Amino acid sequence: MKILVCISNVPDTTTKITFTPDNKQFNTAGVQFVINPYDEYALTRAIELKEAQGGTVTVLNVGEADTEANIRKALAIGADDAVRINAKPTDAFFVATQIANYAKAENFDLILMGKESVDYNGFQVHGMVAEMLGIPSITPGVKLDVNGNTATVQREIEGGHEIIDAQLPIVVSAQQPMTEPRIPNMRGIMTARTKPLKVVEPTGSETKTEIETFALPPQKTGVKMIAPENAGELITLLRNEAKVI
Repeated sequence: MKILVCISNVPDTTTKITFTPDNKQFNTAGVQFVINPYDEYALTRAIELKEAQGGTVTVLNVGEADTEANIRKALAIGADDAVRINAKPTDAFFVATQIANYAKAENFDLILMGKESVDYNGFQVHGMVAEMLGIPSITPGVKLDVNGNTATVQREIEGGHEIIDAQLPIVVSAQQPMTEPRIPNMRGIMTARTKPLKVVEPTGSETKTEIETFALPPQKTGVKMIAPENAGELITLLRNEAKVI
């Protein structure tokens, strides 16, 4: 089985978020970047499938040279080789186009990625990639098994779960509790240095969206305590100040 895992380079979830003075870009100064946590579920499950059934796992990232440390981490976790599309990931459509254009010529049986990246939470790329390749997309997957040419995916739906059988090739996005993400061991870190990492130039694709401005959420205000007997006051505050009813 030939598996492609797409990973994003995102700020560590403990990062303090700031923007450039014009509020048009995320300020990367002093920020540590990590593999997108949802992508780690996809990567680990791909490696588990390879170990159980044989095959190869290729990691793909759309990003500039500064993402290679996290690509090497993915190789250390257990991927066999990696590809970096040498471009800044400007929006979901651009990223999906680069993934699809590369995947078209490689005939992957299974394409995995996280359900979304934790920086933009777009929930878009997996569906776009599947549409561009003309194959099914199942999302968000919380369990994935493969038997021969059939993938069985359990996904979350409102109020429960749905189990779907689909013929390969397919695109599946991952979230917890698909598996327990792995941490690279010393042997993995050493072997990752010699595993192939191919840099590919981007293919033509326009960016469909443009950031107008970033803004931080309003700071939290103090808590108002309402006496139990003043239910009417609470309802008024929820309606007129919080505007939640």
